[in-house]
Amino acid sequence: MQAHSNGLDKAVLIAGPTASGKSALGLALAQRARGVVINADSMQVYRDLRIITARPTIDEEAQVPHRLYGAVDASVNFSAGAWVNEAARVLDDVRAQGGLPIFVGGSGLYFKALTRGLSAVPPIPAEVRERVRSRLEQHGVEALHAELAGRDPVSAARLKPRDRTRIARALEVVEATGRTLPDWHRDGLPPLLPPGAFSAVFLAPDRDQLYARIDARFGAMLAAGALGEVERLAARGLDPLLPAMKAHGVPTLIRHLKGEITLEEAAEIGRADTRHYAKRQFTWFRHQLPEFEWVRPEAAVEWLEDELRLSPF
Repeated sequence: MQAHSNGLDKAVLIAGPTASGKSALGLALAQRARGVVINADSMQVYRDLRIITARPTIDEEAQVPHRLYGAVDASVNFSAGAWVNEAARVLDDVRAQGGLPIFVGGSGLYFKALTRGLSAVPPIPAEVRERVRSRLEQHGVEALHAELAGRDPVSAARLKPRDRTRIARALEVVEATGRTLPDWHRDGLPPLLPPGAFSAVFLAPDRDQLYARIDARFGAMLAAGALGEVERLAARGLDPLLPAMKAHGVPTLIRHLKGEITLEEAAEIGRADTRHYAKRQFTWFRHQLPEFEWVRPEAAVEWLEDELRLSPF
């Protein structure tokens, strides 16, 4: 992707697996290029989870403007659509002030919504979601798949008969709106950043080095107070199906707090879950967002200098 005259009239997208150095790179670029770091991580949006999600520190946030970090309460089921609405507002603000928008995160769906657009499905009322979930628990996933086949045969044919989450989602949409998911997807929202409006990099570290960093970081999070953070979250008694309650490390530390497993066991499960997530991030970006340039973290600064035509950092 070619940069414009000085490269700074486009947004910059910095993606990569967890623990690959995205936040540090975004901070360095923002300091160099009057940038604003905008969160594109679905867990770093939650204010209750600074430590366990490795959100930028208070000191880092003070160095350059950071937006959409810790902006949402853990009780909110924050979606990609809600994030895009917020990101559009922030993007307008940053551009109005002549800043460089720098989106940083690991959530592929957020980046896909940003660059490819999003389906126009309206929010599903809580009572509809509860009704479908109740039927799922009472009758089982096969019964719901059969029901979906009658109401939305296209979605039913696409989905595996045991895919609880997606079957329930497709049924919720039909029940709440009277239209099927494929119908809604045809009337999608346009991308905030169309092709040519951004430079996109995916940090691709050596796998073994990355996994070692993930393992070390989980220990550092515990040393920094992650267990207390999760204990305060657990004390709120929120629905365990909320996104914030499923952040990496949260369910396993809650099991430890309940006395089900030791802290060492919880840490090992948390590390393993995070390593598996990193592996899925590599796969997802490779297949879903091929427009991202894959760069080794140690070469990323040089890549940005070339792409944005900046003098060396």
